[in-house]
Amino acid sequence: MNTEHFGRHRRKIMPAVLPDHPGDAAGYEALSAYATEKASALNRHVLGYGELAETEWSALALAAPDLDAVREYRLQRIRQQLQSFGLSAAILCDPLNVRYATDSTNMQVWSTHNAVRYTLVTLNGPVIAFDFHNCEHLSAHNMLVDEVRHGVPWFYFESGPRSAELAQKWADELADLIKTYCGPNARIAVDKCRREGVAALQGHGLKLHDGEEVMELARAVKCSDEIKAMRRSIAACEAAMSEMEAALRPGMTEWDLWALLHAGNIRRGGEWIETHLLASGPRTNPWFQEASAREIQSGELVAFDTDLVGPYGMCCDISRTWLCGDGQPTNEQRSLYQMAVDQIEANIEMLAPGRSFHELSHSAKNLPEDYQANRYSVLFHGVGLCDEYPAVPYPADWASGGYDGVLVPGMVVCVESYVGRHGGHEGVKLEEQLLITETGYERLSTYPYDARLMGRQI
Repeated sequence: MNTEHFGRHRRKIMPAVLPDHPGDAAGYEALSAYATEKASALNRHVLGYGELAETEWSALALAAPDLDAVREYRLQRIRQQLQSFGLSAAILCDPLNVRYATDSTNMQVWSTHNAVRYTLVTLNGPVIAFDFHNCEHLSAHNMLVDEVRHGVPWFYFESGPRSAELAQKWADELADLIKTYCGPNARIAVDKCRREGVAALQGHGLKLHDGEEVMELARAVKCSDEIKAMRRSIAACEAAMSEMEAALRPGMTEWDLWALLHAGNIRRGGEWIETHLLASGPRTNPWFQEASAREIQSGELVAFDTDLVGPYGMCCDISRTWLCGDGQPTNEQRSLYQMAVDQIEANIEMLAPGRSFHELSHSAKNLPEDYQANRYSVLFHGVGLCDEYPAVPYPADWASGGYDGVLVPGMVVCVESYVGRHGGHEGVKLEEQLLITETGYERLSTYPYDARLMGRQI
């Protein structure tokens, strides 16, 4: 793969160094170039994460990632997978795959249900990003993006009854680029696409491969600078968690507490939270209640799952359960908590390169029979820009959805435990995030377990 002639033509963007204005009498092209350069210098990815986050990271001696190295590594990973599958290009529409390929963001949550941004990654040619109306400047900080074009929106909100027509226009442009840069190989990856787009691409003789498979496998193994970014994201999340725990009081609502995690994430340059999983007291069993207006009572368990996309777009996916108020937990609460700790710690010890998903599932510490009905959906799962490949279920669920594979160095996995007796009053949710190393694992999450719930039974 020789791609050296692409992505090297633009100078590096310097943060907040604004260009000289060419004068109001300058022509349209000169003013456009000025506007793009100014916007690029003020891009949030260029400006950085601010005093609060940087001060906390410095205190923890967390080195900054080399983002240019991250971008080069990710593009290399995509192209390695394309080559492995015998593909000449990938059309990426999923916002997280676009982020992985370009390190640019634009209305990330909105674009999950409005397919307005997409990127073409060719095996031996350019990376071409397509963005929303007048948003071409949002990718200028990544020197590996060779060209930015205005995207063709053909989702119904934008295109209405013209969806098929505009899908054809979308496919025509992409097919022309693929023909230009990919030669006779018509096999390409597409991650997410409605039927009109699939039909239009196939009408050009293109043979489509599952782009989600390509991208999940590419994203599964992280480079050292991605891990640096993830460490910083986890630190930001855990700082917000500390603010939550300090504020936890009887009488506050679940929403009051949950809002502190969102606020702490945003203040440190984080992006969003994938779920709404915080529950108290009887709402902790069964699991998956979303945060509500319920007032948290003294002596109740409060459980939550961060599912947080933080700084650098890296996911911090850890879970904790706390005891509200100044009292001591009941024996049942301690028992539930200790069972969850025992399960999660035993299963962490299984993590090692070369360990198969089947072995992880079938040899993991399980739950007693009267807790099986409320078991969590997985024992282990990957994590990166979000929850990612692989997902390792309980042995009882293997036949219906399990698949095999092996852990390799550079993967990051979460180890899960939810313990709640079938028909019981409360439950405990715990989760840790770990890096697979050459010799075993390294724990990335550091937030302590609840000391009172870890205490001896009375």
